[in-house]
Amino acid sequence: MIKEWNLLRAIACLSIVFLHSTSQVGLAMGFPKTEYYQLLRTILCYATPTFVVLSEVILANRYPDKLPEKFWTKRLKWIFAPYLSFSVIDALVSYKMNPNFDLGEKILKNIFLGEFEGYFVLIIFQFYILHYFVTKYKISMNLLIPVSILAMIFHFKILEGNIAFVREHIAFFKIPFTAWFAYFTLAYVIGKNYKRLSETFLRYKWFTLLGVLLSIVIVFVLFKAGYTSVGSRRIDMLPLTIMLSVAVFAWGQLIPNFKFVNIISNYSFGIYLIHWQVQRYWGASIAELFNGTFTRVLGVFIISLIISMSIIFIISKLPFGSYIVGNVNRKLPRTKRVKVNDAA
Repeated sequence: MIKEWNLLRAIACLSIVFLHSTSQVGLAMGFPKTEYYQLLRTILCYATPTFVVLSEVILANRYPDKLPEKFWTKRLKWIFAPYLSFSVIDALVSYKMNPNFDLGEKILKNIFLGEFEGYFVLIIFQFYILHYFVTKYKISMNLLIPVSILAMIFHFKILEGNIAFVREHIAFFKIPFTAWFAYFTLAYVIGKNYKRLSETFLRYKWFTLLGVLLSIVIVFVLFKAGYTSVGSRRIDMLPLTIMLSVAVFAWGQLIPNFKFVNIISNYSFGIYLIHWQVQRYWGASIAELFNGTFTRVLGVFIISLIISMSIIFIISKLPFGSYIVGNVNRKLPRTKRVKVNDAA
C-alpha cells in the first residue's frame, strides 16, 4: 500500500470523527450561535467523499484493465459483511434509545437504503460496478468525465427543487451513483495514471495547497450566500475533496511513514462504523465533563476515538471479527523513494 494513500485514509477518518463530535456536542449542549461553527462542520464534510474517491483511486491503480478473480468474494467478506453487521447494530442502538418504532423495518431500511452512517458502502459497491463496465467496455474518460459532472449537477438541482420531498426520502437521493458520479471518474483517472500524476503532484505541491485554499473559498462564498446545509451532498464538496486528496498525494510523499497513521488507516473502516454508535451512547456524558465548546468537541473526539479503537482491537481478535469490523491487518505501506529534484 502506498503510504500517502494511508495518510489520506487516516486524515479522512479523523475528520469524520471530529465532524460527528461537533454534531454530538451541538445536540447535547446546543449549537453555538456563531455561523463559523457550521462552516467548519460543512468543510469537514469532505471526509466521506474522500473515502469514496480513495477506494476508486486504489481500484483503478491496481486493476486498470479488469477486476481479478475473487474480487467480489473479498469485498463481500470484509466490506459488505461489516456493513450488514452494523445495519443491525445501528438498528438495535436506535431501538434501545427509542423503542417506539419497528425494529425489523429499521434493519431493512439500513441494509437496503443505507439509513445509517455506513451508507457510503452502498456507494462504493456502485463504484465497483461502474469500474467493471468502464474496464470491460473501454469507456473513454474524455466522454465520461463531462457526463458525470453534468449528472451530479442535475442530481443536486433536483435536491434543491424538492427539499421537503428529499428530507422525507433522503436515501433515494444520497445513495444513487449519480450523486457521486464525478468523484468516480476523476478518481479513476488519478488511480489509473497514478505513477505519472504522483510525480506531477509532488512537483507542483505548493499549487495543490493553493487549490485547497481556493476550494475552501468556494465553500465559504456559497455558505455566505445562503447555501448552509451541512452534509457531503453539496456540489462544492467535489473540488474540495479532489484538491485535498491531491494535496495529500503530493505532500504525503514527503512525510515519514508514521506508525500511528498506519494504525488509524487500518482501523479506519471500523472506526467509521463504530464511532457514531459510541458517540450516540456516551457523547452527551463526555461533553458534560468539559467546559466550553472547543474542549467538549475535543474531549468527545479523543475519548470516542479511543473507545472505538479499543472495541475494534478486541473484536478483531475474534475468529469472526473481520466480518464485523473489517480487515485491520493490512500490509504496511511501501515507502516511495523521492528524488531530490522532485522535493525541491
